[in-house]
Amino acid sequence: MWEIGGKTLNSRLLIGSALYPSPANMEESIKVSGAQIVTVSLRRQNAGDKAGASFWNIIKALGLEVLPNTAGSHSAKEAITTAQMAREVFGTNWIKLEVIGDQYNLQPDPFETVKAAEVLIKEGFEVFPYTTDDLVVAKKLVEAGCKILMPWGSPIGSGQGLMNPNNLKAIREKYPDIQLIVDAGIGKPSDAVQAMELGYDGILLNSAIALAQDPVKMAEAFKYAVAAGRLGFQAGTMQKREFASPSTPTVGTPFWHQFD
Repeated sequence: MWEIGGKTLNSRLLIGSALYPSPANMEESIKVSGAQIVTVSLRRQNAGDKAGASFWNIIKALGLEVLPNTAGSHSAKEAITTAQMAREVFGTNWIKLEVIGDQYNLQPDPFETVKAAEVLIKEGFEVFPYTTDDLVVAKKLVEAGCKILMPWGSPIGSGQGLMNPNNLKAIREKYPDIQLIVDAGIGKPSDAVQAMELGYDGILLNSAIALAQDPVKMAEAFKYAVAAGRLGFQAGTMQKREFASPSTPTVGTPFWHQFD
């Protein structure tokens, strides 16, 4: 069990709803993942569009917590407007704040993200800000009032895993009481295990499941990966050693000597 944004949940996996081969495949993958939070984009919800209405009906039928995002925003003003619209459409004060500053690697704009976060928090939003693994940006977002941070593992959709695990570890150590979720760049289940073993509270991913050869099986794999990583962190992994050390003790064991 864990608590985030005023909700108590079981699963620490947050899952996206885009890029799947079909709506049915998306629905089954989300179910199998065990995720209780699903991210949705306002731009996919069009009241006058039959496909958009069908998509939204599937999401509502799943009965999960909905995390709308401001995907496609390139300024604080645009993100704030999108968030306000999303609150009306989806009926939630949760918002994944995403303000893209560079189209080459889809890196979030730290200045516009902080600016938008300050406004949205004052307006009563629970802000889930997508950011880089920069400790100073994390500090500014916390100072703005964010109780949740979502640093990337690597650029969106790249599948490169954790580019800078030491940076992610530094954020975790600096902010032990902030909910931290690795968002973007996770490519395979072992990446999720690594992030969770660093002490992160959850993983948000989309492409790694939706673009797999078998999204449903991959969703199940990530379900167990996130759980395994969390258990590993709680158990406390052994310290690395410079030299080998026998796993079977020799003291007190029988000794046989062959006499001629």
